[in-house]
Amino acid sequence: MTGQENPAVEIDTSKPHPARMYDWFLGGKDNYPVDEQMARQLLTLDARGRDMARVNRAFMYRATRWLAEHGVRQFLDIGTGIPTEPNLHQIAQQAAPDARVVYCDNDPIVLAHAAALLRSTPEGATEYIQADARRPDSILEAAGKVLDFDRPIALSLLALLHFIDDEDGAADLVDRLLDRLPSGSYLVLSHTTGDFDPEGAAQARALYKARGMTLRPRSRAELTAFFHGLELVDPGVSLSADWRPELGEVIDVPGDEPIPGYAGVARKP
Repeated sequence: MTGQENPAVEIDTSKPHPARMYDWFLGGKDNYPVDEQMARQLLTLDARGRDMARVNRAFMYRATRWLAEHGVRQFLDIGTGIPTEPNLHQIAQQAAPDARVVYCDNDPIVLAHAAALLRSTPEGATEYIQADARRPDSILEAAGKVLDFDRPIALSLLALLHFIDDEDGAADLVDRLLDRLPSGSYLVLSHTTGDFDPEGAAQARALYKARGMTLRPRSRAELTAFFHGLELVDPGVSLSADWRPELGEVIDVPGDEPIPGYAGVARKP
């Protein structure tokens, strides 16, 4: 069940997709007018949409580097998005050339660019799985062809859970994935929040619902709950921009208001 083995899937350009909207916010070209239209609508609610995407990506760089420098050699990244270099495996393999990385996403346009996710170092390995995050068992089965589930794995769910509502099983999804990972594994999360602008967050949620999509901003306490039973790495659940900025990739954002997103990394005992 790999990116290379799956048949091509028709790309639905009739409605926006989060991966393509994220690509537009990052200045990419792999998006369609429907994605740009909705992204621009979101900018009317918060003009810093591009900054949010850049801050989230910078957190991924720092967290991945920290994990690799602390001995993690296996990564499972669900909700990968369209490749934007450097990709997670490039960050990991800079610190640990033998790192093994499995990516997973459900947007066919990501599959079309999977080759960029498969350029591993000779010592390491990368693979791409075309699958929906709501099917954790099939993801884990496919990932087991590349990753050793007897050794620690970093599970990255970056800017993903806010697209899964509580009643759709967001917490159960995290628990089912973590349950299969051995002691010493890590959970890496980033997530949008309405803590700083509840009205704007409610408007964004309504906009997503009108387009047939889910947006579920969560509070800091709600995001922290996903880490139950795990050992949070300092500084715990923080603003994404504030998670270990000394590791680099600090995004200069104009104004004094915080970018509304939290992030955290935690170890499975």
